[in-house]
Amino acid sequence: MFHPKTKRTLMSVAVASAFGLMNAPVYAQQAEAAKTNEPADAKKAAAKKESDQIQEVNITATRYSTSLLKTPLAVTAFSQDSLSRLGVTSAKDLANEVPNVTIVQTNDSAIQVTIRGITSSNTTEIGDPAVGFHVDGLYSPRPQGAQALMFDVDQVEVLRGPQGTLFGRNSTGGTINVISAKPDFSGNYGRSEVEIGNYNKRQMNVVQNIKVNDEFALRAAFTKVTRDGYANQMQDFSEANLPSKGWKPDGIPDLIQRWNRKVDPSDYYTNQNEWAARISAAYKVNKDLKLHATYEEFQDSSAGGTAFKDCDSVAGTRYACPSGWGRFDLKINVPGMTDMKIRTLRAGANWNVDKDMTLDYNFALADQRRSQLYDNDKGNMAALPFQITQDHPSIAGGNNWGTWPLADQYQQTVDSKYLSTVHELQLKQRIGDLKYVAGLFWMHEKNQINYEVVDLYRAPVGLASGAFYAQPNRQVDAKAIFAQADWEFQPSWTATAGARFSADSKTDKDGLNLGGWWGQKEFYNGGYDPGTPGTPGYRLPQGNDLNYGPGGSAAAYHLYGTPSKNDHSEKWHKLTWRLGLQTQINKNEMAYAALATGYKAGGFGDRTLACGGDASGPNMRKCADGSPNVETFLPYKPELVTNFELGYKGKFLDNTLSLSAVAFAMNYKDQQLTGTYFVSKYVPPAPCTADQPKCDVYETWRTINVGNTKIRGLEVEWDYKPWPGAKVGGAFTLLDTKIRDYGSYSDDYNCDARTEFGLTPCAPVFNGLGPDNGKRLYDVTNNNLPNAPRRTMMLHFSQKFDLPSGFALTPYVKWNWRDKAYFDVRNDEFAHIGRFQKAYALVDASVRLDAPEDAWHAELYVRNATDSKAAYWRGSGVGAQMNYAPVEPRMFGIRFGFNY
Repeated sequence: MFHPKTKRTLMSVAVASAFGLMNAPVYAQQAEAAKTNEPADAKKAAAKKESDQIQEVNITATRYSTSLLKTPLAVTAFSQDSLSRLGVTSAKDLANEVPNVTIVQTNDSAIQVTIRGITSSNTTEIGDPAVGFHVDGLYSPRPQGAQALMFDVDQVEVLRGPQGTLFGRNSTGGTINVISAKPDFSGNYGRSEVEIGNYNKRQMNVVQNIKVNDEFALRAAFTKVTRDGYANQMQDFSEANLPSKGWKPDGIPDLIQRWNRKVDPSDYYTNQNEWAARISAAYKVNKDLKLHATYEEFQDSSAGGTAFKDCDSVAGTRYACPSGWGRFDLKINVPGMTDMKIRTLRAGANWNVDKDMTLDYNFALADQRRSQLYDNDKGNMAALPFQITQDHPSIAGGNNWGTWPLADQYQQTVDSKYLSTVHELQLKQRIGDLKYVAGLFWMHEKNQINYEVVDLYRAPVGLASGAFYAQPNRQVDAKAIFAQADWEFQPSWTATAGARFSADSKTDKDGLNLGGWWGQKEFYNGGYDPGTPGTPGYRLPQGNDLNYGPGGSAAAYHLYGTPSKNDHSEKWHKLTWRLGLQTQINKNEMAYAALATGYKAGGFGDRTLACGGDASGPNMRKCADGSPNVETFLPYKPELVTNFELGYKGKFLDNTLSLSAVAFAMNYKDQQLTGTYFVSKYVPPAPCTADQPKCDVYETWRTINVGNTKIRGLEVEWDYKPWPGAKVGGAFTLLDTKIRDYGSYSDDYNCDARTEFGLTPCAPVFNGLGPDNGKRLYDVTNNNLPNAPRRTMMLHFSQKFDLPSGFALTPYVKWNWRDKAYFDVRNDEFAHIGRFQKAYALVDASVRLDAPEDAWHAELYVRNATDSKAAYWRGSGVGAQMNYAPVEPRMFGIRFGFNY
């Protein structure tokens, strides 16, 4: 029996031999030509040799233009051609393309990026991303901005690990820098590309460069993409049906029909409907001073992403999906609607003060506006008949905290406006063996949003409940001063030292919270009167009862009584730094060591009471421990990361092989987690029932800090050109994210279902004194962070075949494998209700035909060729009914491009 390593070697030899035999006639012809045409043009020969080598890639990760293989950072770079081949149109499409990086789209048109297990789950106007997103080196603060289409770019650089010195702010996990293509002075040229795919995909890209004269040049680009949703979206006319408890269907839908309408597949959830345009100008004032400006617009009119019923997980249980329910089936009474426009102006000046000094100033002004409507329950969250414990309110004593048969929830961004300005001044200078970058950074945001979350059937009496957040003026201010120097103190040895002092503040002015999570007639805004709960004639609303006017929290908030005022402000500051040592072993090999820190500012939430509810009146709450129910803003601390890296990069085999390897050890402290978390226990109006054991627990959407995580890993990337026209590349990673000192984790996930399935039971409720009262304490020490698979591997291969008349044919295939990943720090692998994804692989392939002189090209492609059913996220709805966010299904199509 062969050792695995021997097997791999033999396989490599076999593959190489197979392709060698396939190309034997080509090689023979080339050899014969060499014999009969010895004095071939030297320039052509040199160009041919260079094309068979790994091309040099320059990046800007150190704020200087440096070779990727000589830059002491863990960074992956993509050209526009690479992005097109991978099918990347926005940052979310990079989800499986970068070592130790996971990207998930959220419900509010944002993306959540995880690098080496570090992420941010707060994508609202008060949250900060852990992975900074930059365009042309300028920080973009709102994670929705990362959805803007990537088109006509020079390069996309993904930096892994904290970037606490040279880049923006809040880069504890890493940085994504999108570098747009600039006007050039080489002449007038353009290109266009059209793509047609399944799910009725249509995409168009157009680029035109114009050289006006030797001093002034323009560049314009436009892209538009539309695609039907892969969701199978059906209208929801559901009714509760459990006569034994008084729920008798009467032919009238129970769910709100206000927005329910039939929509075409082009408007289904998971569709695409976006366009973007950019115009850039470059002006040479003189040989030392250059000015540049870019204006860009992006429009997203998509329905938005969504989650689906995870039928495979619960198959064979009483929680199984209805017979015939498909993988992407949805029942929707609130079709998704998004209207997001981002307008951005970026401009700056570059001044060569002298041959060794430059001064750069750049600024960006972004105006992002969004309105959005989203179906929270998606027909997936209604209780199954055997789960229903709530009697119909018409039955005496039927008003309790039991499980209801009705679930109708939506969230709406009525309007929002995020204005941000970013300024950065950089001085670069070389003095002998020393070069440095020093600069000033200032970012200011003024954010406004009117947002509501609605539950139309809220226990115990079934009245609608809504919370409306009127935030007219939320401001974020970030200032920094930074410097980093590289000193070549010995031939081939360079030392690096850098520091950044950051000062951050957040302010909420005139913000109001209205409504709350108890039933309220005011929600109906006078359009419907259900009567008085507990008295004859009280009637739950049905779907058509709520089709009045504007309605809802957005219209009725003025009836909700005295609002909660959110006026509050807090500040933080931190010094972060980087130390490094780099040696150039020879002209093709280097190694480095670096120690760096990163910081993400703290924050606070909306004003609330320590035990929820009201401090007085009919909804008054008393804290279970007897403490006063005082106001709090639920503040949280900054999170900190320290990272030690050892790296090696080199080129080998006559520059046909490039290799990059990085080993790292990180300490992640006070991680910020956002979700629905425990706040306190209170005295409920009635004892909790068995199916509602948490009716005396106040939980709310908030951000908390959790202890200390040790992150260790290895990232290896390579590219190899083994013979003319061939390219083999890939990456391999190891990642270990061990949680330490998490704090008090409450393990109350699906306790009843775990008992039913014979799984590890939930811990008993802790009733002792202190802040852990009411929690089911569970030790997560040594567990792994969510979305942090222990191993990943990517392999890709392409072979260019030169055809007669100057044509070229290039097939390409990519295999991407990801190890098991968890979606909660509990790291459960429960049968049927597990929040994890088993190891899976995705396969992409394409074949491209290029015309002579690069006049045009055509490419057939398929992504997720095996139609993998893997998930980026998995969790439960009501009880053991599981939901998941899947990877996109098989996508295929053809694209045509023309150069002129």
